[in-house]
Amino acid sequence: MLKNIFRHLRTVTKHRNAVAKNCFRAGIPMRGLLHDLSKFSCEEFFESARHYQGTRSPTEHEREVNGCSLVWMHHKGRNKHHYEYWVDVNPISKNYEPVKMPTKYLVEMFCDRIAASKIYKGKDYKDSSAYDYFMNSRARNSMHPETAKELEYLLTVLKDKGEKEGFKAAREMLKKDRESRKKK
Repeated sequence: MLKNIFRHLRTVTKHRNAVAKNCFRAGIPMRGLLHDLSKFSCEEFFESARHYQGTRSPTEHEREVNGCSLVWMHHKGRNKHHYEYWVDVNPISKNYEPVKMPTKYLVEMFCDRIAASKIYKGKDYKDSSAYDYFMNSRARNSMHPETAKELEYLLTVLKDKGEKEGFKAAREMLKKDRESRKKK
């Protein structure tokens, strides 16, 4: 267990640093500095270390062993860059439905997905890795349609034109969002 604590700490720190670097490149440095701080909480850290394998998220293993992941439930409820955070009861239908993510958290999610793909793929990482993961996941159908469309756009730019253009597209998306909010 002690070995896993240090391995998990190394992985989480490496991931946070990669996301912070990406967020700085995307123009949201504060989101990078605040990214995933809950992973260091007692509720998340030690249980994640217990399920640490090094090749995938510990929450996946926790889910297989326990039937659910309490770590994930804690994490998604405290980190606004996860689309699962943005689910609420629709006042008309009275059903839980996805809500459109604010742009700064969408861009942080983009930065997070790049970093996670690089860490889990290692030398096999390609600019298409995050796009491929997204397109093959259920996430597209679970998030607000506009959020999914905007994330797919950023991941497509990354895949087709590389990181420099991907981060440029993210900065442009943030600028457009700031300008539209000023007009309101």
